[in-house]
Amino acid sequence: MAAVQEYPVRVEASLDAPLSRWLWLVKWLLLIPHYIVLAFLWLAFVVMTAVALAAIVVTGRYPRAVFEFNVGVLRWTWRVQYYAAGAFGTDRYPPFTLADDPSYPARLDVTYPQRLSRGLVLVKWWLLAIPQYIIVGVFTGGGLWAVGRLGHSSAANWPGLIGILAIIAAVILLVTGRYPRQLFDFVVGLNRWVLRVAAYAALMTDQYPPFRLDQGGHEPGTMTVPSDAPSDLPLAPWAPQTARTPGWTPGRVASAIAGALVAALSLGLLGAGGAASWATTAGRHAGYVSLGSQAFTTSSYAVTSGTMELQADARDWNAARALFGTVRLSATPAARQRVFLGMAPASQATAYLAGTAYVTVRDITSGHVRYAAHPGTAAPGRPAGAGIWVASATGRGRQTLTWRPRNGHWTLVAMNADGSRQVRVRVALAATLPALPWIAGVLLAAGLLALALGVTLIVVPARRATAPTAPASGELFPSQPGGSS
Repeated sequence: MAAVQEYPVRVEASLDAPLSRWLWLVKWLLLIPHYIVLAFLWLAFVVMTAVALAAIVVTGRYPRAVFEFNVGVLRWTWRVQYYAAGAFGTDRYPPFTLADDPSYPARLDVTYPQRLSRGLVLVKWWLLAIPQYIIVGVFTGGGLWAVGRLGHSSAANWPGLIGILAIIAAVILLVTGRYPRQLFDFVVGLNRWVLRVAAYAALMTDQYPPFRLDQGGHEPGTMTVPSDAPSDLPLAPWAPQTARTPGWTPGRVASAIAGALVAALSLGLLGAGGAASWATTAGRHAGYVSLGSQAFTTSSYAVTSGTMELQADARDWNAARALFGTVRLSATPAARQRVFLGMAPASQATAYLAGTAYVTVRDITSGHVRYAAHPGTAAPGRPAGAGIWVASATGRGRQTLTWRPRNGHWTLVAMNADGSRQVRVRVALAATLPALPWIAGVLLAAGLLALALGVTLIVVPARRATAPTAPASGELFPSQPGGSS
């Protein structure tokens, strides 16, 4: 006799029989509607978990409505996984509901925690769970995928132990018409481990997931099991351990998902606004905001930007000048030599370099520059004496020119000051950006408004989800007694 400690995350499954020999080949296609809905539900799940984290830090409690929603997302995910490549354990199509469905062969429930540690919640989901994440990564393929990407190895193609075993079971089913019971017990045990870790990472419990593979469809709970009991005991009826009042109707779920989307958008706006605000203050040097730099190298006589076309009417130019102001370009040679940097009308720059070998920048991707080469045999001579430049700088060490953009076709040219070959230079771009403070203010204000709207779209349905009103009929996400419509 061996006593098994109960874990607050309960994962149950029963193997349907008979199972179709071939349906598993197309289940991924049949589940496309579920995958679309789950993509939005998991976005809301992440935002809801962040809300729960803040609430736990302040109150020590997981908001009940948020808890019910997140458990519902895990439950929905488990049903879809059980139907498809997570187990292939049933041919019954998963229901579109967050609520528990006692008739479905895959079920999940989490005991609601009355109190949670305020300090533990800050570290358990990332630091304490690292060993579990490594194990779960092997089970699902996610961990070795990340390692494979870092090392550019074949491990990136690892589908995970669960996926491999489920496919093996499906192939055996195809050949023999039977799902091996021992393989089923093992696969469900692996899924149970993954779901326990998922609930722990979502802050639903302070009890650390056990390093224990509880195999079989039946949750061990606190029952006592004979050591010689067969592994294929029939699954006993099971009911959720906690009383439910999940009034998560379709409208409220849609509101929460919309709130999560708006909240995610608000973070982008606040991040952009914060970056613009930083650039306006700490990021501004001598009145200019740095816009980046890039190194250019060529064995020919010059590096050019190609033609920059600036054509706008007076109104657009006023807006553009308010945005960019004055542009500052700096050129720093790779060696201690004299460098030249100049801005000229495109036609005159082309005529000056005609017959010489030079390159034009085509594009810059992740710091890598691609050039278009222009062959030639003539030497261009010293660029400073060409007389075509509207702005230029030449000398030893870093050279800087300022230019106020205006209508026309322009080309930026970087060369050695003596007109020789082998140009190696780093060019930096900066601008005064006089409108940046206004842009920062607008982005921050929009981000705060979007955040307030997102929180409202989440909080209002969450509060109503726990209101004690009569359940409505015909719900997509049916409420249990005590839930709201």
